[in-house]
Amino acid sequence: MSTALIGVLLVGILALQKSSGSEDSALSGPQCRPTELLVPDCGAWFGAYVRHGKPDLEEKVLAYEKRIGRRLDIVYAYHDMSLDGLEGQLLTEQEQRVGKDRMLLLSWESKWWNGTPAQQPSWQGIASGALDKSVIDVQAKRIKEYGKPLFLSFDLEMDTRTPANGTPAEYVAAYRHIHDRFRELGVRNVVWSWVITGYTGHSELFPKLYPGDAYVDWIGYNQYNYYRCHKAKWQSFEQTQTASHDWIRENISDDKPLMLSEFGTADDPSRPDAQAEWYAEVPRVVKKLDGVRAVLQWNYRDPGPGCDLALARDESWKSLRKAVSDPYFHQPRP
Repeated sequence: MSTALIGVLLVGILALQKSSGSEDSALSGPQCRPTELLVPDCGAWFGAYVRHGKPDLEEKVLAYEKRIGRRLDIVYAYHDMSLDGLEGQLLTEQEQRVGKDRMLLLSWESKWWNGTPAQQPSWQGIASGALDKSVIDVQAKRIKEYGKPLFLSFDLEMDTRTPANGTPAEYVAAYRHIHDRFRELGVRNVVWSWVITGYTGHSELFPKLYPGDAYVDWIGYNQYNYYRCHKAKWQSFEQTQTASHDWIRENISDDKPLMLSEFGTADDPSRPDAQAEWYAEVPRVVKKLDGVRAVLQWNYRDPGPGCDLALARDESWKSLRKAVSDPYFHQPRP
């Protein structure tokens, strides 16, 4: 066999390997490695909130991954400030196991879910340092010992919690206090994530609630096609995401990495293909949204009739599986 022919064959094999290689190979390379703040330069992460109890997180994540045909980049979990069992433990053993091959987004809530009204943390109390020794320092130590970078959000959708939880200024003070306290304790593996609803009707609140560029690494927003859940008209994926994205870029930050930290759609029983068609839009639209570097599907339900936002049928699962097979969502993880 001639040298020239061998060369042609080798080029063909390499091209085939590149097009059909592992999930971390597409659009990757040294220039596509994520930054210290977990920003993938060449595409976006794909993650999800998978319904689970704290003890069965790994089992539920693996089952979800089997259905979408790939490993999640980011797994989303919630915690309160109770130090009450697993709910108040950042990170649980399950989360640490899941985090070995994935990134974690932990949403830390200023709540004590099983506590009395008197036990509920307040923004004012957090900012004053009243919870430092009992709560903040304990979790800071756990996260520091974990060592691996993770996303941490404090009181997501805080725009729905004021004035009940306090003023916007008190929220900002609480957020900054947690951030600064972690820094004082030498915690360097947190990527600070500020997550709002993205509901443009709250646009006057968002600037007042923003802790500032020095305190925020990523900005996230949660927008859905609620449909009958909120007695709304059916909206496409693009319609649910674009207005919030553009407002944030124009009014909060034109360069922070953005995260669709929760996205999903209700089902329409009268149109069995509608949910699948909705998810089919995801790759095309995300590629157009400047700075969106992570998208997390919400596979759960909201309270109320018609508010199940989970994937409802096999065709929906197939559609999501195809959408997240796009090379844009396959970047080399840290």
